[in-house]
Amino acid sequence: MSKPLYICRPISTKTCINTTTTCLINSNLFTMHKAAAKSMLTEELKSKAEVYHGDKACREKFSLLLAEKGLPEGLLSIEDIEECGYVKEIGFVWLKLEKKKEHRFDNILVCYDSVITAYVEPNKIKNLTGVKVRDFLVWFSLSEIYVRSRPEGPVITFKSLVGLSMSFPFSFFKISQG
Repeated sequence: MSKPLYICRPISTKTCINTTTTCLINSNLFTMHKAAAKSMLTEELKSKAEVYHGDKACREKFSLLLAEKGLPEGLLSIEDIEECGYVKEIGFVWLKLEKKKEHRFDNILVCYDSVITAYVEPNKIKNLTGVKVRDFLVWFSLSEIYVRSRPEGPVITFKSLVGLSMSFPFSFFKISQG
């Protein structure tokens, strides 16, 4: 995997000084974020959504949605999806997995909770819940993914709840056809 183009660290030096505090804060934020995600996925919301069941159907529909929103298909690296849904009017999406999963993108470990929720819009996934990455032996909950144009080519940036972000070339997440 190519190295990130840049890494942004939290502005507050207080959280950088004490790693234990940062880990505890991040862990508590993830727990609260995870609880909010499960409560967001209500029956009323599901009744307004396009809902699909089964790994194959969900992967196809979600890949199409990512492409439609200008995001690379390679973001969907998980398998065993039981259910996915999309509320087009508000851009809300969810994925339900059989169980919690881990996936390694070269040197970055990603953990997917059994329920992942987000809002999608052109070139952006925001209010993301249920996805954590491990960097420097610390887990960070992702909250946003977005694509930006740069002179060297488009980059995709992953932003955490605590303000850290990493950017990679867009091409890294493209799935080669053939």
